[in-house]
Amino acid sequence: MDNLEFFIVLAVVVVIAVFRTVRIVPQQSAFVVERWGRYHDTWTAGIHFLIPFFERIAYRHSIKEIPYDVAPQVCITRDNTQVQIDGILYYQVTDPKQASYGTSSFELAIEQLAKTALRSEAGKRDLDRLLEDRETINRTVVAVLDEASLTWGVKVLRYEIKDIVPPDSVLRSMQLQITAEREKRAKIAESEGERQKEINLAEGEKQAAIAMSEGQMTAIINKAKGEAESVRLVAEATAEALRLVASAIKDPGGIEAVNLKVAQQYVDAFGKLAKEGNTLIIPGNLADISSLVAAALKVVKSGDGKNA
Repeated sequence: MDNLEFFIVLAVVVVIAVFRTVRIVPQQSAFVVERWGRYHDTWTAGIHFLIPFFERIAYRHSIKEIPYDVAPQVCITRDNTQVQIDGILYYQVTDPKQASYGTSSFELAIEQLAKTALRSEAGKRDLDRLLEDRETINRTVVAVLDEASLTWGVKVLRYEIKDIVPPDSVLRSMQLQITAEREKRAKIAESEGERQKEINLAEGEKQAAIAMSEGQMTAIINKAKGEAESVRLVAEATAEALRLVASAIKDPGGIEAVNLKVAQQYVDAFGKLAKEGNTLIIPGNLADISSLVAAALKVVKSGDGKNA
């Protein structure tokens, strides 16, 4: 039993020694090891062996990007307005040794420096500019922290202002100003709409008048062209008829036919004139009606003689 107890005690001691000796560093982590109270080494991810009683793990750091919430603070703007500003910064441990021994608490140092830089930037701007220049303020705070954190083994990646809260009285004034500005824009937009409406109506009436005048002009031109074409066609038809008559006169028996036609039309015209007119026309020799025909034939023969 004594040997068994000895082996049990020895096994326990071995297990404890292994447990105290073997160390596993997780991914994205770094352990700072001290030997005899002084810095000895920085362990990265993997399996490491620690000498019991001589070495110890003094600090454990995560080398991931870490968000850090900066507590809200009251800042005074250039126009003496008190505003409450809170933000968040993102940092990363780049040198575990410096992060362990460079400052007692790099997180507290970063936070206080961020607040100081933020108060300084807020004091350079009026409230309106402060609300507009968030991006510029963020970059300035990051630049200040970046310069100071070199000896802390920490890299400040980003800083973001989460919220800017003015006093209630300022908020009410801002709301009234926003409401007035919106009403102003609405009235301007309404007046612009009415103005554009009047312009569109006038333009439409102008286009309609132009179209109507162009239509009337086109109708007059077309009518004139039609009348001219009609006169031309009548003239051509008359000329053609005269050419046909002249050609017929030259044919054998043509002059007798023309004389007969003229005499007939002469008699018809005289009869119509005597019937429709108010004046009664009586031939000089009532017994010799043929004198009318003879007179008409004389006119035709006289014309034919001239043509000849």
